Amino acid sequence: MSNLLPLPSPPQSQLQPEPPETPPWDTPSSKWFTPINTPSSKWFTPINTPWRTTPRSTQSTPTPVALTEVIVSKSPLSQTSPATTPKLDGTDAKPLNEKMIHLRLRTTRTNPWIWCGAALCFIFSILLIVFGIATLILFLAVRPRTPVFDISNAKLNTIYFESPVYFNGDMLLLVNFTNPNKKLNVRFENLSVQLWFSDKMIATQGVLPFSQRNGRTRLEPIRLISNLVFLPVNHAVELKRQVMSNKIDYEIRSTFKVKAVLGIIHYSYWLHGSCQLQLTSPPSGGLVYRNCTTKRW
Repeated sequence: MSNLLPLPSPPQSQLQPEPPETPPWDTPSSKWFTPINTPSSKWFTPINTPWRTTPRSTQSTPTPVALTEVIVSKSPLSQTSPATTPKLDGTDAKPLNEKMIHLRLRTTRTNPWIWCGAALCFIFSILLIVFGIATLILFLAVRPRTPVFDISNAKLNTIYFESPVYFNGDMLLLVNFTNPNKKLNVRFENLSVQLWFSDKMIATQGVLPFSQRNGRTRLEPIRLISNLVFLPVNHAVELKRQVMSNKIDYEIRSTFKVKAVLGIIHYSYWLHGSCQLQLTSPPSGGLVYRNCTTKRW
């Protein structure tokens, strides 16, 4: 074993670790590679290097242009061959010198009358909305109801014929006007009461205007007189038949204007009242049956 020679020592170049390779420029600046703690390792780990920067671009940044400017520049084709204007005789004209033209657009202002019109429309819309809300609140608070036209009693005093087609009659009515509203006072105007027989008007009477407080009832006596009223033959025959049967059918129609009053607020509307009556023959002429309705016109 003594005759064995010692192994030669490794060269110094193999003991020294190889320097890390420089990454290319397209590698992101946030990733660099450094060797692991062991000198002989060939693996690299990424670390952050905030001092690494990418090479600056040699191209210049374009100059910003205002939005109100129009720029006319040379086209690439015009740089190679200048444009010429041909003439009619076949000769070429001088090349056109293209220039950069800056046009500054004029800013338009809104007409003051347009602003005034818009302001008036806005104010009108606000007033309309406020008026609508106030009307709705008032309607829900007051809850207006239609006055009632009714006949409490009626009496037929006289019916007699002076000729086959002319007759005279006398009727007394006790009309009931009721205001069912709890917060509204009403006024009755242009009031008229008419007596009809088989769609033929035979008497009419007007009533003076009057006012009525909320929740009140008014009884108004009305006398309807028919004096020599012409009746067609068929109507006259039917009236005589009903007088003989002791059941006479009449219709009372009334038209009047109602004006509602709530403080300073006034509004009016028309009403139409209708009552179907059945009475006995005179001289008793008592009321047997009635049916009354009141509707808005």
